[in-house]
Amino acid sequence: MGNGLFANCCRHVTDLIFQTRSSDSPDERSPLLPKPPTSCTVCPEPSEAAQHAGPYPDVVPSEAVAGSLQKRSERIQDLSEAQGGEGPVTARAQSRLRPAEASRAATVLPTDLGAGPAGLLDHAQSLGARQSCVKLEDSGSAHRSRRRQEHVVAADGEDVAPGAHPTGQGHGKGQAALCLDAVLASPDSGLKCRGAAPSPGSRGSPSSALPASAGKAPLAQKAAVPLFSPGEVSPAAWDGGCGSAGTDPAPCPGGRSSRGPDVQALLSKQQQQQKKKRKKKKLTLAEHPSGVALMNGSGPHDSLRGEKEPRQNGHEEPEPGEDGNDQEVIVIQDTGFTVKICAPGIEPFSLQVSPQEMVQEIHQVLMDREDTCHRTCFSLQLDGNVLDNFAELKTIEGLQEGSLLKVVEEPYTVREARIHVRHIRDLLKSLDPSDAFNGVDCNSLSFLSVFTEGDLGDSGKRKKKGTEMEQIDCTPPEHILPGSKERPLCALQPQNRDWKPLQCLKVLTMSGWNPPPGNRKMHGDLMYLYVITVEDRHVSITASTRGFYLNQSTAYNFNPKPANPSLLSHSLVELLNQISPTFKKNFSALQKKRVQRHPFERIATPFQVYSWTAPQVEHAMDCVRAEDAYTSRLGYEEHIPGQTRDWNEELQTTRELPRKNLPERLLRERAIFKVHSDFTAAATRGAMAVIDGNVMAINPSEETKMQMFIWNNIFFSLGFDVRDHYKDFGGDVAAYVAPTNDLNGVRTYNAVDVEGLYTLGTVVVDYRGYRVTAQSIIPGILEREQEQSVIYGSIDFGKTVVSHPKYLELLEKTSRPLKIQKHKVLNDKNEEVELCSSVECKGIIGNDGRHYILDLLRTFPPDLNFLPVDGEEMPEECKKMGFPKQHRHKLCCLRQELVDAFVEHRYLLFMKLAALQLMQQKANKQESSGVLENGSSPENGTADSEKSESEDGKIDDNVTGLDQVKELAETIASDDGAVDPKSREVIRNACKAVGSISDTSFDIRFNPDIFSPGVRFPESSKEEVQDQKQLLKDAAAFLLSCQIPGLVKDCLDHTVLPMDGATLAEAMHQRGINMRYLGKVVNFIAKTPGRAQLDHIFKIGISELITRSAKHIFKTYLQGVELSGLSAAISHFLNCFLSSFPNPIAHLPADELVSKKKNKKRKNRNLGNADNTAWASMTPQELWRNICSEAKNYFDFSLECESADQAAEEYNLQKITLLREISLKTGVQILLKEYNFDSRHKPTFTEEDILNIFPVVKHVNPKASDAFHFFQSGQAKVQQGFLKEGCELINEALNLFNNVYGAMHVEICACLRLLARLNYIMGDYSEALSNQQKAVLMSERVLGIEHPNTIQEYMHLALYCFANSQLSTALNLLYRARYLMLLVFGEDHPEMALLDNNIGLVLHGVMEYDLSLRFLENALAISSKYHGSKSLKVALSHHLVARVYESKAEFRSALQHEKEGYTIYKNQLGEHHEKTKESSEYLKYLTQQAVALQRTMNEIYKNGSNANIMPLKFTAPSMASVLEQLNIINGILFIPLSQKDLENLKAEVQRRQQLQESIRSGEQLEPEDKAVEEKEAEPSMPSAAIPLTQSSA
Repeated sequence: MGNGLFANCCRHVTDLIFQTRSSDSPDERSPLLPKPPTSCTVCPEPSEAAQHAGPYPDVVPSEAVAGSLQKRSERIQDLSEAQGGEGPVTARAQSRLRPAEASRAATVLPTDLGAGPAGLLDHAQSLGARQSCVKLEDSGSAHRSRRRQEHVVAADGEDVAPGAHPTGQGHGKGQAALCLDAVLASPDSGLKCRGAAPSPGSRGSPSSALPASAGKAPLAQKAAVPLFSPGEVSPAAWDGGCGSAGTDPAPCPGGRSSRGPDVQALLSKQQQQQKKKRKKKKLTLAEHPSGVALMNGSGPHDSLRGEKEPRQNGHEEPEPGEDGNDQEVIVIQDTGFTVKICAPGIEPFSLQVSPQEMVQEIHQVLMDREDTCHRTCFSLQLDGNVLDNFAELKTIEGLQEGSLLKVVEEPYTVREARIHVRHIRDLLKSLDPSDAFNGVDCNSLSFLSVFTEGDLGDSGKRKKKGTEMEQIDCTPPEHILPGSKERPLCALQPQNRDWKPLQCLKVLTMSGWNPPPGNRKMHGDLMYLYVITVEDRHVSITASTRGFYLNQSTAYNFNPKPANPSLLSHSLVELLNQISPTFKKNFSALQKKRVQRHPFERIATPFQVYSWTAPQVEHAMDCVRAEDAYTSRLGYEEHIPGQTRDWNEELQTTRELPRKNLPERLLRERAIFKVHSDFTAAATRGAMAVIDGNVMAINPSEETKMQMFIWNNIFFSLGFDVRDHYKDFGGDVAAYVAPTNDLNGVRTYNAVDVEGLYTLGTVVVDYRGYRVTAQSIIPGILEREQEQSVIYGSIDFGKTVVSHPKYLELLEKTSRPLKIQKHKVLNDKNEEVELCSSVECKGIIGNDGRHYILDLLRTFPPDLNFLPVDGEEMPEECKKMGFPKQHRHKLCCLRQELVDAFVEHRYLLFMKLAALQLMQQKANKQESSGVLENGSSPENGTADSEKSESEDGKIDDNVTGLDQVKELAETIASDDGAVDPKSREVIRNACKAVGSISDTSFDIRFNPDIFSPGVRFPESSKEEVQDQKQLLKDAAAFLLSCQIPGLVKDCLDHTVLPMDGATLAEAMHQRGINMRYLGKVVNFIAKTPGRAQLDHIFKIGISELITRSAKHIFKTYLQGVELSGLSAAISHFLNCFLSSFPNPIAHLPADELVSKKKNKKRKNRNLGNADNTAWASMTPQELWRNICSEAKNYFDFSLECESADQAAEEYNLQKITLLREISLKTGVQILLKEYNFDSRHKPTFTEEDILNIFPVVKHVNPKASDAFHFFQSGQAKVQQGFLKEGCELINEALNLFNNVYGAMHVEICACLRLLARLNYIMGDYSEALSNQQKAVLMSERVLGIEHPNTIQEYMHLALYCFANSQLSTALNLLYRARYLMLLVFGEDHPEMALLDNNIGLVLHGVMEYDLSLRFLENALAISSKYHGSKSLKVALSHHLVARVYESKAEFRSALQHEKEGYTIYKNQLGEHHEKTKESSEYLKYLTQQAVALQRTMNEIYKNGSNANIMPLKFTAPSMASVLEQLNIINGILFIPLSQKDLENLKAEVQRRQQLQESIRSGEQLEPEDKAVEEKEAEPSMPSAAIPLTQSSA
């Protein structure tokens, strides 16, 4: 599909590329996305933990944190400056920082952001400007010098690109000058953190525009639509009238959606408002220009309802620069207007447009509308004048409300004809999911519509389902009921009705008579097509300059003369309509359906998502796909001036874009993101081609392992130890790990983003057992030897070392955020050389004059637990756990998150020590009074600091002491003579104690070369090296003594709730724990008291150990298999791994084809050197023995199992879950069918069950830093209870995310989730439903249909459906979530209790009491296991069960459960707590009911049938009461507050913050403790200050 995109719309390539409009535009036209998505938990997708942590996970998973904190650090006093990325801030820890900091956090917004929309505004404008400047293609010049790019990107439109259109320019320029610049100039705007290290998982979306580089390469490579924007059309964009944008499948590039102008329009409007009511903070995007229909057709969004009031306490300070810039504000009247469009063959229709739009966008709309989608080659004319595609509507004379635009058919060229055919093919394939199953063109699956029957969104208003309950069928399928043991696989991908494609044609393909001979060319023939209609009519069609007609050729005779009648039509569809009635009927039905799909179902994702299962799909003929497969260029790049893309130039040019203010940063980030996603796709495709043997090596004469390749301007090398490079580090094993370490280095340096320092585009691809590294090529490096070009670092691991002042200067800037110490090493001549990185890091100046650094595999310090060094003693904690341990390679590094957490930990310690000493000094001064200020003696202080150290340092105590220290440290650092020597001494001692490299301020850094084989240090730095060694040992010990126990504790508290291997790995990584510690973590869990409450984590840990060990074995196993034996080999491996069949036999590939002549073995052809059939001899026993020894050697964990059955039995694992995990890790795709794992008579898998093997790709994820800050500030506001302001900020974040990532991205998904939750809490149920629906669709598309996050999203959506009275939909969604969870993990998981409570409540609401009880009682059992039978969650569970029994009139059981609940409340909360009172009231009521019932029964027994029966009250629960309980268990609280309450609440929040600040060093504040108790007590309301927070119930 993606490719289609292009074609689809590609009218002007460039314009595609440069379109900058938002990528989401609501309704068919207006590209304004009214409601911005909001990413909620920043980083990849929030870790589960994060999600649970609170509705808005206040916790920002580490990476994210990293970025933001950095920023925050300057502001928050207790955070060290060093804080580049407070890695593992665990949910808990962060919440600790919360109250005090939250308020401050709010200030994180760089002031420029404070400007909010205004800021955006400019962005938009500049974008607009740029758009206007890009008329690249016309300018014809294919050359792509860098200059040109710079032009294109010229700052806010001041230089126009060569062919550009000055018209647009004026507008762009002025506007951009808007008030932002000033605002932006504010000090903060520097925004240090450019987004933390991209999270691994997150996938991005083709971002919207490829600005600069685009110049160069215009087309996006995958047809990923060039920018998200255009093509992809903003997801939202369509839906409105236009149906889907851009041909459907891949909405066309260039599409309406793009963002620019409209946003501008909108913004400018705001600007006016801003002027008018400076005081009143303008609403974010609440008012859209009139015509903007909104997404989902839901009419102007209410999401912003709240925003009309001035922000209560959203930054009221006037923004700097607001006034100063007044005179520059150019007001654009942007009221949208309506034009009439008159296209041949249909009635004229009107279209809402905005003056900022380009003509191009109207083209996109027309190519997407149901009735005009078959046209691609046309121009728009006003009064006979052709409109220029790149002109903005407002620059066109005479265009006004009611103007009539004519669609005029233009003559075709070969290029236009191909685009037309491609577009038609895309329209025909628009509902076909095969691209998603095949993992092509960034398509991925989504099944939400199957469960909602498409009735979400407006259905709330449309058909109030469920008010009459009778017709709801609530029975879940058998396998979903609690206790069911079967785990069917087919239900994972239910058959979507729309997929039974309506067949329009049997065949549409290029004819073998192409290209036309010279004499026909001169008659205007462009190309020939061959078509077989459904009625089985074979026809030959000529595409000529005037259109399409039938000719007289047949398959074997060439006769280009027109047939009779020739039926000349300008569009291929019109021609086919005339010759095939079936085509006519089915094509129009197909377009109707296409237009009804939710845009998010068809927009391309930024990075490819692969599905591990797929149904058997028919392989259909497809000329476009066939053509694409054999062109080395990607997608439709032939249309780009200048052919293949120079990736390096694009990647570096985008980094060089200016970033002084918000619009510039947005443009820059969007460009970086876009190029990265294109580069990743190209690299993946190239890596597969290399392994499949389709690329010629550049050193073909060498042995296969040593070969290197260049394809499409990307350099590929294999993960083998070439020329003994890694001999001292572990040979091939080290060569295999080095690329991922290098990638982490690239990721980090990119995040620090130092101007003038360049890294290579890097992608690591694992495919068919091989690891391929793809890198962009440094200009000139291929022409010279490496020795000559390296001017910094070492090419032989430290023997010869060189340095360079410019590199030192650049790297020095990164040393603080990366905590790298500048150090000296000796080279082979014993000269001292100064470095600011590890020796392996090489600096090369390319022919383009840029300073590149590469080989960043040792950016982080070594992990001493896995690097035994002779003569070095490890700390006690390490020895106790059996470290140091010899690992397979010597490249083990600590993770960045660990380094950050360790530094943070040391900083707290530093503050405590200093505060303590200051206190003691004071105490000595005040001895007369004998009492310390806070009444706590120094000893307490000490005890306290010890204690807090053990807990990762809580920040509550000694805050003011810390304040003094902070001030003191700052004065000393500024070298102010005014500090008295005693205080200096205090700081010096504290620095020394924590290992700081400076003795006047806290500054911890690591020397990455310590313990590196072959590196020698000069005598002069002996002492420094000793300190560094100690620091490394401390860090290794910190990981074992703080981080692992911290992780386990978070799991016990359920602040971290992994559901599968990926989410467990993410939780470990956020705390800086590498996966090689997995065995230790699992052992630690096994020994933890309360082990039963960690059952789920233990189980995930074991299955992760097994599947990771199996993956290691699978990797080498596959290397010995040639292509023809792949499916046989993989199915054999899976049989040995999972099947109970005792002796599976591999079918050698010789079965299908036997060659007559024995060909002599050609040496060397396939990469593995093993005998090609060695794999066939593997047996299950041998494989499991290897898995156990691998687990022991690699993870140091002893598995006790000799077969799959024993493992499943012993550890209670599900084979289907193991199958999912191994498939995801290795990229295998299997057939969707029911597998019988336990048959002892035949193997589970056959060759036919293995459908494909996909690459597993690791790449950098560029971040949207500004959006991220908005997001975090929004979260902070919400945490403090300022919902409206929070909502505004998050809407703003959503806009910015859309601007950078395009419409699809994990962070946008998180943003939407949070926004939906806020809408819900603020009572706007339908808006909540619409946002959450988008979040679910996006999560399915970007993370996968059964990813734990998707399961969460389904649960939230079900709640909002219930609130909107769509009961049956709510149940379907909950059943789907339960099914996915059973498949991914099984039943025994704390999250399952929440899910079952939800299902039970809904069933109770629809009066299905027996079913309801099954789910509620299961939830009760699970809660008791994981939360302890005395917890409040369990009490709530008892109450829910009692209510159902009451409805069934089984009062005895009801009483019994309610009594249990009452007892728990009484013990936990005391007699007088309101919960206890409620419970006791309910008990009385039940007792009365029971007595009344008994009386009635007695009456009946006595008097027989004529008894006088009192009518009993059996109440069916009201929907309101069910909803109330649902909100409680999901942790949502509505507090009906009057204005006065709100004021009090705010006052309370502020009071708490002050309290916290005023707590002095030793004392613990009693009120705090009380608050804490209440928190524990009441699951539903964690603390008064936070009106809504998710209890993890």
